[in-house]
Amino acid sequence: MISSVLDSTPVVLSDVPLQIDPAEVLRFQGYKKGEDAPTPEVVEIYAGAIKEGEDLIDPRAVYRAVRVSEQAPDSIRLSGGAEFHIPEIGRLWGPIESVGTVVCTIGERLERRVRELFDVREFPLAVMLDSVGSAATECLAEYVNDLLCQVAIPERLNVTNRISPGYAGWDVSEQRLLWSLCPGGLAGVALNSACFMTPTKSISFLVGLGPDARVDHYFTQCRRCWMKECAYRRAPAERMVHRA
Repeated sequence: MISSVLDSTPVVLSDVPLQIDPAEVLRFQGYKKGEDAPTPEVVEIYAGAIKEGEDLIDPRAVYRAVRVSEQAPDSIRLSGGAEFHIPEIGRLWGPIESVGTVVCTIGERLERRVRELFDVREFPLAVMLDSVGSAATECLAEYVNDLLCQVAIPERLNVTNRISPGYAGWDVSEQRLLWSLCPGGLAGVALNSACFMTPTKSISFLVGLGPDARVDHYFTQCRRCWMKECAYRRAPAERMVHRA
C-alpha cells in the first residue's frame, strides 16, 4: 500500500481489486458510444470474454516519487540531474514539487490465452479477449492514478492527470529514464532496447505532485473514480475501476 505520494522508495501494489469497464472493451473494439451497437452474437462473445478476462488478469504496479529541482515550459529536471522533456508540461501541470512514476501491468496470463485462441483459429474470441486485456490495463492505470489522488488528499497535495511516454509529443525513448527511476521489474515487467514493455498489457506513466499542481483534466477519469467526497471531482461517477 502507498502510505505517502512522496515516498521515494519503490512501492509494489498487488492484489488490486480492479473492475474492468465494459464500455472500455467496446471502445477498443472500435464501437463509438451512442452511435454503434454490437449485435447479439457480438454481445455473447463480449460477455464471455469479460468473464474469462477477469479470471486471467493479475493487476500489479510499482510506484516511486522523485523530487523536482527545476521546471521549464517543456521540461522537468529532477533531483539528481535527470530531466524529462515533455511539450507544454509547465502549462498543463502548473507548479509541481515532485513527480510520481508508475509502471503497471495485468500480467501475461491473458496474453498467453489470446495466443492459444489464435492458434486454434478462435479469432472472434481472441480479438475480443485482447480488447478486454487492453481495457483492463487502461483501467488499472486509472485505478493507480485514483489511488494516488486519495492518498494525496490528507497530505494537502494535488495529483495531476497522467501522461505516458510516446503520447502527447513525449518521446518514447524517455521510457528508459522513467524506468531508471521506477523499477518495473518489481511488477514483473521488462523493457527492451526499443522501449517495448513485456507483458505487452502494461502501461508506464508520470504524474505531477504539489499543493498548486493543476487538476483540470479529470473529466473522463472522474466518471470512473471510486473516491467519495473528493474536493476535485469535476463530473459525477458513472462507472468504477474499483471492485467492491
